Amino acid sequence: MTEEMTNIFGIRAIIEAIESGSTINKVYLQKGLRGELYYQLDKLIKEKKLTTSIVPVEKLNRLSKNSNHQGAVAQISPIDFCDLETLIEETLESGKSPLFLLLDQLSDVRNFGAIIRTAECTGVNGIIIQKNGSAPVNAETIKTSAGAAFKMPICKVDHIKDALFQLQAVDIKTVAATEKTEDSVYDINFNQPIAIIMGSEHRGVNPSILKMVDYKAKLPLLGEIASLNVSVACGAFLYETVRQRLG
Repeated sequence: MTEEMTNIFGIRAIIEAIESGSTINKVYLQKGLRGELYYQLDKLIKEKKLTTSIVPVEKLNRLSKNSNHQGAVAQISPIDFCDLETLIEETLESGKSPLFLLLDQLSDVRNFGAIIRTAECTGVNGIIIQKNGSAPVNAETIKTSAGAAFKMPICKVDHIKDALFQLQAVDIKTVAATEKTEDSVYDINFNQPIAIIMGSEHRGVNPSILKMVDYKAKLPLLGEIASLNVSVACGAFLYETVRQRLG
């Protein structure tokens, strides 16, 4: 799979893709676009709350291989996203103790892909991401996940808080991975319906999210480096969950 395979270009083509229900990762737009067709696209982008980025024409040329992009290129997701409410219901009906993973605006596609791969290997029921500000599922994500992105249910929500409310409403406990606590990951009971929240590479879990969770936990760091890569930390949390559940 190549990145170009997931790109479409031209304003009318993008409008048709959106109207047909295609999952759009991001729309790249040239500054200063005008005209009736562009305003139609802009209206759809706002209605669907799609992520956009204003970029130089040189980037659009690269994304479209110098074809007639009309100032607009869209990246189509290679996977279909799941409805969170449906996924929660199906997971509860399965009789197994739920395990969900929420990624609070993780931005690096390689970290995202590595986390998807680990999540699939550790029995996570689904990954939840925010529509805006999150790493896309693109060719690089798929490659890094070793194809696990095609097997792992992934849900998009308007805000991570929305997902927390839904999970807590059905008694799924939430635990945030954060250094802003004295509690260790080894103090948490993962033998219960639970959702793990991992933060972004630069700021961690949003403070407003930390106020909502049931538990906060950190990994012990015995060296001089102050933090772990988020995909490594996520793996440690997930495998502590596996250890407890197998035990």
